[in-house]
Amino acid sequence: MIAVHVRVSGRVQGVFYRAFTKDRAEGLGIKGWVRNLPGGGVEAVLEGERQKVGELLKFMKSGPSGSMVLGMELSELECRGYQDFEIRY
Repeated sequence: MIAVHVRVSGRVQGVFYRAFTKDRAEGLGIKGWVRNLPGGGVEAVLEGERQKVGELLKFMKSGPSGSMVLGMELSELECRGYQDFEIRY
């Protein structure tokens, strides 16, 4: 199990990016959260099996139609035992 903090920049607000991420995360069994940032980006904490987190990061890099991901910053965290994946506001 690993946990990562992700900051995504680009056109990722107003294009269902958070819902897209939540849907993919739940399909892969990833726990954590995703939320919009005041500056226009998105951040998320992803917790799960290394391979599954890697798959979700690939989905997040491409994003839903209408989005344009320009960059992703990753940092590893300690696992906190999230029970589900949620969109935070």
